[in-house]
Amino acid sequence: MTENHRLSPGDAAPAFTLPDADGKEVSLSDYRGRKVIVYFYPAASTPGCTKQACDFRDSLGELNEAGLDVIGISPDKPAKLAKFRDNEGLTFPLLSDPEKEVLQAYGAFGEKTMYGKTVTGVIRSTFLVDEQGKIEVAQYNVRATGHVAKLRRELSV
Repeated sequence: MTENHRLSPGDAAPAFTLPDADGKEVSLSDYRGRKVIVYFYPAASTPGCTKQACDFRDSLGELNEAGLDVIGISPDKPAKLAKFRDNEGLTFPLLSDPEKEVLQAYGAFGEKTMYGKTVTGVIRSTFLVDEQGKIEVAQYNVRATGHVAKLRRELSV
């Protein structure tokens, strides 16, 4: 799969149900009526992904006060996600998508450039899904460091 389908504001957010770090199923529909930030990251416990997850953790109080929930999704298995959550004290759901079906539905898996080479993998991406399940913000190729602060500025949180 080389061509990435990209989502845009106004698109319906692709529905999903995935296991969390404890194997409990979490669905996007569980958040209907609330805004939710859904972010995709390549791998738990790697430096960039840890920085990004900790930034979301450290901003969670303000995000929740602004009516925003947070969900992180990666291809990692639940056991790896549980270790990552416990090691970093993460307090928002981390979901497992080893088949990469949800990643692909959101356009967050495909060709990307890394260290000057074209590779296939997870494209670090963030979406804001509104109360009705529509994409309000779609950001691709975001930076791990500083992304949460930039997102907070853009959302005035």
